[in-house]
Amino acid sequence: MPAMVGDDAMVGDGAMVGGGGITAEILVSSEFREGEERAVASAFADLGVEPRVRVVPVRRGPGDLQWLVLAALPLHAFLSGIGTTLAGEATRGLKSLVGKAIGGRRGTAGEPPVLVLQDPVTRLQIALEADLPDEAYAALVSTDLSSYGKGTLRYDRHHGVWRSERP
Repeated sequence: MPAMVGDDAMVGDGAMVGGGGITAEILVSSEFREGEERAVASAFADLGVEPRVRVVPVRRGPGDLQWLVLAALPLHAFLSGIGTTLAGEATRGLKSLVGKAIGGRRGTAGEPPVLVLQDPVTRLQIALEADLPDEAYAALVSTDLSSYGKGTLRYDRHHGVWRSERP
C-alpha cells in the first residue's frame, strides 16, 4: 500500500502523485488550434501531474499510431497514484483527461483520434479513445502493466479487457 506524505501519495516506483511529483512530457499535435494545448496541460495538472507541453508538427508514417496527444510519463506510478489519491474518482478523472485532450476531434484515415500514454522506460503505450466506456478506465487502473512487454494496449470493447498490440 502506498505511503502518504502530506497530500502526496508515494507509489511503487518512488514517484509521487498529488503535488506534482510526476512530470509528463506531453507532445500535442500541431493540428490543435493555438492555445488549445493549455486545456491539455490543465487536464493533466488536475490529476496531479506536472505537464511539460510542446506542440509538434504532424509526422506519421504508415502503421504509426494516429495520436493527437502523446504523454510520456511513468505509467505504473501514474495509474497507481490516481487510483490511490482519487479513489472512486479515478475513472472520472481519466475520462475527463481524455475528453479535454481529444474529445470532439476526428481522426485521420478512418482511425479514431487517441491520447497515448507512453512509459519512457518500457516504451509500453496505452491508447485512449474519447468514447471509451467507464468500465475501460476502471479496468485500466486495476491492470497489472508489468505483465505486458512492449507494444500498445487498446481496450477490446467486445471482451471488456485491455489487450496488447505488439509491433
